[in-house]
Formats: sequence, C-alpha cells, structure tokens
Amino acid sequence: MKPLQVDEHQPRQGDRRVVDVAVGVLIRPQGDFLLTSRPDGKVYAGYWEFPGGKVEAGESIEQALRRELEEELGLTVGLVERWRAEEVDYPHARVRLHFCKVLDWSGELQMKEGQRYAWQTLPVQVQPVLPGTVPVLQWFAQERGFSGPTHPA
Repeated sequence: MKPLQVDEHQPRQGDRRVVDVAVGVLIRPQGDFLLTSRPDGKVYAGYWEFPGGKVEAGESIEQALRRELEEELGLTVGLVERWRAEEVDYPHARVRLHFCKVLDWSGELQMKEGQRYAWQTLPVQVQPVLPGTVPVLQWFAQERGFSGPTHPA
C-alpha cells in the first residue's frame, strides 16, 4: 500500500526509515471519540489528532500505547483492540500509525503536555485536523454509515 503523502511539495528531511507509532482511538459508550491538539514546540503544533506516540525498542504496540496514554493523558488503559494501520510520509518523518480502539480506561484526563482535548462526533468541529488523522475519520464514516464530510476543509 502506498503511503499517504503529506505536503508533497515540501522537501523530505532527516532519516526516512519508517517509525512505528501507537495511536489510541478512545471511544466513549455513546460513540464520541477523543481528539487532542499537538503541543507547542512539536511539528504541526495546534493540529488535532488521536493521542499516542512512538513505539520504543522492545515494546509491543499495546505496551507503547499504554505508556503513551499514561504519559500524555494520565489514563490507565484496559483492553486495546488493534484496528488498522496507515503509513504516512510527512516532510519531517515517515511513520506507520497503528490505530487501536480503546473502549476501556480509568482516570481523569490530564493534559500533561499542555495540549487541548475535545470529544467529537462526525463531522468533527475542531480544526485543523492532522492529515494522518483523516483516514480514521473516513473509517468511522464507513462503519457508522455517515455520508457527509468528516471534518472542516
């Protein structure tokens, strides 16, 4: 499968090896899902995405996701269901995003990196949406029979 190309007119930088990233798609019983903003100082700061982070050496996707959601959001994650993966080629990095549905967690949301959060439904109201997040919104639309635009243009 060809990677999703982001900002293809910009030059590619740094190491182009694929970096595995565990991503949590937290879904509440009523169906809304959590998006968080990228913190200041990071590439694409202010863009909205599903929370997660890089898989460290020796970690499984599930272990990395549990660690990242504890570090970023202060949540203890229960059952993790691997869902889909998508490779994305950003100008600064090439990543393989391992999206996992998370339906079980405990703790109160704590934005430990100064990010913002929003519980959303389709179409999402927050913007801008990180390009690597858009496929998930499309998958939700397919699953839920939603036919309109999934996010603001």
